[in-house]
Amino acid sequence: MDNTRESIRALLKGVLQKNNDQGEFSDTESLILSGRFQSIDVLEIVVFLEERLGVDFSEGFDQSQLDSVEEIMKLLQSGIL
Repeated sequence: MDNTRESIRALLKGVLQKNNDQGEFSDTESLILSGRFQSIDVLEIVVFLEERLGVDFSEGFDQSQLDSVEEIMKLLQSGIL
């Protein structure tokens, strides 16, 4: 899961950089609720998780599950794949 964590960190960092946000973030830091990510950014994360990691969001999702690296890792470990 270390490679997965690093892939997620790289994705989130890339999204932040596209938004001209060069700030650092921790694995537990809120990125959606803090306002650093917008709705379109959440969609980019969803597409990445579906296409690259096989996550199935057809039943919907709570965006708080995508709010930080740690929350995304919990989602992946919950077996939603």
